[in-house]
Amino acid sequence: MGYIIGETCFYINNTAEETELEKMNLHGKDIKIFAANSIPDVASQIASRLGLPLGKSSVGQFSDGEISVSIQESVRGSDVFVVQSTCGPVNDNLMELLIMLDAFKRASAGRVTAVIPYFGYARQDRKSKARDPISAKLVADLLTAAGADRVLTMDLHAPQIQGFFNIPVDNLLGVPILAPFFCNKFKGCKDEFVVVSPDLGSVTRARNFATRFEAPLAIVDKRRQRANVSEVMNIIGDVKDKRVILVDDMIDTAGTLCNSAKAVMEIGGAKEVYACATHGVLSGPAIERIAESPIKELFILDTITLDESKKLDKITIIPVAPVFAEAIERIYEDKPVSPLFG
Repeated sequence: MGYIIGETCFYINNTAEETELEKMNLHGKDIKIFAANSIPDVASQIASRLGLPLGKSSVGQFSDGEISVSIQESVRGSDVFVVQSTCGPVNDNLMELLIMLDAFKRASAGRVTAVIPYFGYARQDRKSKARDPISAKLVADLLTAAGADRVLTMDLHAPQIQGFFNIPVDNLLGVPILAPFFCNKFKGCKDEFVVVSPDLGSVTRARNFATRFEAPLAIVDKRRQRANVSEVMNIIGDVKDKRVILVDDMIDTAGTLCNSAKAVMEIGGAKEVYACATHGVLSGPAIERIAESPIKELFILDTITLDESKKLDKITIIPVAPVFAEAIERIYEDKPVSPLFG
């Protein structure tokens, strides 16, 4: 299990002057970072990079399973940022976030921003058949109704979800973190690589990665038979005798990723396969599939905490705290977030 720490701040200007506590008191209001239970380590890293203590709060459950939230310091007039990924257990983590947002609003916080590195329910963004719900829109409405004034997230599975909100949404990208890491790792041999999109839905993301990595692009064409099951059909592009980087936004059961890795090796004739993704959901048989796949190394961001049972030697984690800390500082100081898109 590998961790990339400390020096993976690709576009963060982390001078001592910029992270002093006194800098975090503009507009006559202070800034406070709070965390629920899904990714407390990431929240602590964000607060640390901003030179702030993590806000005092407790989030637990009553004996019947209801969420219990207690905010243990004043937030009156403060600019509050609540860090919580709505990953599994999805509904518990979502309710924790909603109840925390409500608590801060009722405590007279000046502004409340929901920092959601991984936005759950994002795949249910449209009606694919009659009588389907659009759960992503429902979650957007719930967050707004609970008291969120702004949302800060990363790599929404469907970018149009930004339009489901009537409040500002900043959707950070994983590629500006992943691409420079690969550029540094494979410096001097980039001409041996081809960037591959594992399906048509990830072509724009893979093209962005390929542009930054200065490599050609290929696409795996597949036909999905049913949810979480896919069949690879052919390779669009030349990967023969090349080293391949598969680029996706999330890995759930890893069926698409592993089938694509197998296809570029067996059908395309690739020499070796690497993979990267923003969100490592890794549910069901994902770990077993990745372990048995021809993928040499998989790189994911820590938008979702990886359980010990899901850790493999071939999985390397890259932190997102530097990027989110910079975004939070820019939001607080009323500066544009767009420079973080690279």
